[in-house]
Amino acid sequence: MEIKVLGSGCPKCKLLEKNVVDTLKTLGKEAKVEKVTDYAEIAKYNVMSTPALVVDGKVVLTGRVPNPVELAKLLK
Repeated sequence: MEIKVLGSGCPKCKLLEKNVVDTLKTLGKEAKVEKVTDYAEIAKYNVMSTPALVVDGKVVLTGRVPNPVELAKLLK
């Protein structure tokens, strides 16, 4: 599984990245987590609002930090 957290480095973006790592540990899953801050790279995903979460090349969330239950569902 490859996960990308898209965002400028704002507090919400950092929180999403931390929550992703924590949730993966809780689920016992291994995944490559990458933080993408380059605006040109973010634009390739047609994301207009950050933070955004990309799982295996598919945008699954934009513009907010999900609660732990929702995040676990997205990463299963």
